[in-house]
Amino acid sequence: MSPDHPPGLDLDRLRGLLDTERPGLVHGPLTGRLIEGGRSNLTYSVSDGTSKWVVRRPPLGHVLATAHDMKREHRVISALHPTNVPVPRPVLLCEDEEVLGAPFYVMEFVEGTPYRTADQLAPLGEQRTRDAVLSLVDTLVELHAVDPAEVGLAGFGRPEGFLDRQLRRWGKQLDASRNRELGGIDELHAALGRQLPGSPAPAVVHGDYRLDNVLIGDDDTIKAILDWEMSTLGDPLTDLGLLVMYSMPLGMPHSPVSTTAEAAGHPSPAELIERYAARSGRDVSAVSWYTAFAWFKLAVILEGIHYRYTLGQTVGRGFDRIGDLVPVFIEHGLTTLHDGLQEG
Repeated sequence: MSPDHPPGLDLDRLRGLLDTERPGLVHGPLTGRLIEGGRSNLTYSVSDGTSKWVVRRPPLGHVLATAHDMKREHRVISALHPTNVPVPRPVLLCEDEEVLGAPFYVMEFVEGTPYRTADQLAPLGEQRTRDAVLSLVDTLVELHAVDPAEVGLAGFGRPEGFLDRQLRRWGKQLDASRNRELGGIDELHAALGRQLPGSPAPAVVHGDYRLDNVLIGDDDTIKAILDWEMSTLGDPLTDLGLLVMYSMPLGMPHSPVSTTAEAAGHPSPAELIERYAARSGRDVSAVSWYTAFAWFKLAVILEGIHYRYTLGQTVGRGFDRIGDLVPVFIEHGLTTLHDGLQEG
C-alpha cells in the first residue's frame, strides 16, 4: 500500500461518507498518512490539499471493543469542545464497520507539537519549557473544573469506588503478566490498598495526562489535549499523580521510556502540585498516594510489554530493555508511598 493509502484507511470510502454526511467539507482528492506515536488506537492525518483532518480508529485485527471505544472518545471531545478545555473540533462519528472495517471518528487537525523527550524540549530554552509545563497544570485544572452533568457526561463513568476498582483492575493486569519474580510489587500493591484515600467529588479524568498527549503551540500554550481513550468519570487526583510521576527523573540515562523531567527549566513536582492546589482549590495532601499508584500502574504496563516481548509478540527497538525498567518503577513507587515526594 502506498504512503498515501495507509492500511486501515480506505480513502475512497471515507470521501464518500464525508460527502454524504458533511457535504461541501471536502474540496479535492484525499490523501492520508499514519501519525506515529499512538500507543494503541491508530491515528491518521487526512488532507484534501487545502484542509486537514484526523481519523481515529482501533488497531487492525481483532480487538476488545471496550479497549478501543471510538464512540466514547468522540463523546468526550464533543462534550468538552464548547468548554475552556482545548480539544479538537469533532467532525463525525461512524459506527458502520463497512466503511473502514471498524468504528472510527473524524476531528479537525490541530497544529502543535507533542513533546516526548527532554531533548525535544531543549531548543525551547528554560523559560519556554517552564511555561509549557505549567500550562499543562493550568489546563488540567480547567478539565477538572468541568461539571460532568452540565456537558452531558453524567453517565460517563462509575465514580463510586473508583480507586478501589482501579487498584483491583491493575492487580489483575499484573497477574496476567506474571512470568518472573518482581521484588516489592506485591508489597506496593498491598500498601496502596491499605492506604486508599477518600476521593473528592468526581470529575472528568483524562487517564493518561502528560506532556506528549497534548499539542503545544508556538506561543507555548496548549492547543489540544489528545488520546482520550482512557477517560472516564473518577478521582481527578489520579491525573495529577500521573503528571507528577512523569515529572520525576527516572535516574536512568537512555531509558526506553521517555520522560521530560530532565529538561532544563522543567518545574519540580512540588511546583506542579502547589500550582494545581492553588488554582483548583483542591486538597492535595494525599498526592504521594496518587503518585505511587501511577508508578505501580506504569510498572504493570511495562511488565505486560516485557511479557509480550519474552513471547516474541513485540516488534521494534527498545523492547529488550523494558524489563529492566520495571524494578525501577516499583522502587520509586515504594519510596514515594513510604517517604512522600522528595524534591529533586
